[in-house]
Amino acid sequence: MNGVLIAAILLFSTATLYAQRQQQNVAKLKADARNVVGTIGADKDKTKTKTYCQILDLDRQIERAEQEKDRKRTGVLSQKINQLQKQLGPELVTLANILKHVDLKSPDGREIASIIQSLNQSCPE
Repeated sequence: MNGVLIAAILLFSTATLYAQRQQQNVAKLKADARNVVGTIGADKDKTKTKTYCQILDLDRQIERAEQEKDRKRTGVLSQKINQLQKQLGPELVTLANILKHVDLKSPDGREIASIIQSLNQSCPE
């Protein structure tokens, strides 16, 4: 009986620590998203914003090329994105990492997506 009680206490305390760590991670992801969006959006000559928008546009073109099963066009567009990613620098890597570590269907994930969407809105359609 004591063993079960000890196991239950350990499980509860571990779950509490895990939940606290998750909240800290989400808070960090939100802060990182705000920082990256702010850095890209605050670029005085808008080079980073233009580059980010070009990457979004090329990504949409890749989706269409994949639907059309045009592998050659997909490859060319992917190369262009790779070149632009180098120009944009670490901000894009940070955004990709944020999106990789968040559930976009969760309330926190939707909030992070909204932060990033504010940057997307600065791009022409």
